Amino acid sequence: MTVDVPPAVPQGGGLPLLGRYLDHLRAERGLARNTLDAYRRDLARYADYLAEVGIGDPRAVATEDLQAFVAWLRARRTAAGRPYATSSVARIVVAVRGFHRFLAREGLTADDVAAPVSTPRSARSLPKALSVDDVARLLDAPVGGGPLPRRDRALLEVLYGAGLRISEATALDLDDADPVERLLRVRGKGDKERLVPYGDLAAEALDAWLVGGRPALSPRVPAVFVNARGGRLTRQGAWKVVGGHADRVGLAAEVSPHTLRHSFATHLLDGGADVRAVQELLGHASVTTTQIYTLVSRTALREVYERAHPRAQHAR
Repeated sequence: MTVDVPPAVPQGGGLPLLGRYLDHLRAERGLARNTLDAYRRDLARYADYLAEVGIGDPRAVATEDLQAFVAWLRARRTAAGRPYATSSVARIVVAVRGFHRFLAREGLTADDVAAPVSTPRSARSLPKALSVDDVARLLDAPVGGGPLPRRDRALLEVLYGAGLRISEATALDLDDADPVERLLRVRGKGDKERLVPYGDLAAEALDAWLVGGRPALSPRVPAVFVNARGGRLTRQGAWKVVGGHADRVGLAAEVSPHTLRHSFATHLLDGGADVRAVQELLGHASVTTTQIYTLVSRTALREVYERAHPRAQHAR
């Protein structure tokens, strides 16, 4: 089945090559649907630019055109009137560089014209993590014995107790949970599977939901987490669950499902877990991605040291 080019991508000239590249990403590299959707959006912006400057075939693009494209991106504004973040520009440039590398590898162009184009770099930002006490407040927020409070409590416990991405949690089916071994079979990016353990409190919440809550909603799907109508809980629905309970307990910072994943990783490392073990639990392809959480731990240690040690700061 062919991956459609987004409507924003004109179909004239050689631009259907963008669709061919998306087919390659899906079939050869096995990228997850969410990742493919991101590539579609980013390549659509590239197609907008090519149409604006009158280039009908990407095989005619020169390195100078791509450098001008980066400048064009930096001058763009979001719907809210803000400039694109450096990370967003970098992501789009990576997609476009991959496309031109594909054209060269397939023999459709003589050279990879994107090779000399550098990816904009942004300052390395640290993930947001809640304190252990704030996590406890959030996880205790759902109250009552009805189906939805039980579901919310189980969802929050699983997100934090297993460090799942929101898409991984909402994709869980009943067969993916092993209550005896307390393991979840998780399908991560690129449809890669991993087994993730979960602890006592997550097990209690999950059992209370699956036995005493979920059946009351007359589920029509095999999903672990369902909505009030019995369908699979969506990512947007799960975001509302997390954000709603965070607001309810007065957490000042914006809290998302990914905040719980960040907190999971940070608290494990603070507790002495090996970074490679945390990498496996998170499903990161590279340990480099996981190591950013060690920066969070070092920052916390530095703050404690500077507050507590009498010689940490020179008296002013």
